[in-house]
Amino acid sequence: MKATLVALALLCAGAAFAQSPPAPNEEHGAKMMDNLAILLDLTPAQKTQVQSILQEEHAKAKAAFEQAHASGSKPDFSQMKALHQQIQQETLQKLSPVLSETQLQKFQVLEQMHHAHFHHGDHAPAAAGSAPQS
Repeated sequence: MKATLVALALLCAGAAFAQSPPAPNEEHGAKMMDNLAILLDLTPAQKTQVQSILQEEHAKAKAAFEQAHASGSKPDFSQMKALHQQIQQETLQKLSPVLSETQLQKFQVLEQMHHAHFHHGDHAPAAAGSAPQS
């Protein structure tokens, strides 16, 4: 019974989010973009271009997730990981003409740190003292 109530609550919350995204998420995204602009020392023009590219990346990932969810079958982890890596590669290709080589390297380091922080379980099988695989 509890599981059914939790599932129903999650569905309602998901539907509410899909209809009108809450302002705090927008504020969080804007703050993250401001922080990225500071860390990469972006010009105002670069900031606008990078923001557009990253929004496009997010939209592609979200669309892929929604498509997998709508199909009614649970997506295969390896397929989703491959799609994620493909989107990352496309993003780097789009960022290459916008960012300097140094800025691009910094972006890649920040991205690796982000994934290591939020997906630390991916690196758990690595032996102690070994470098994480990318």
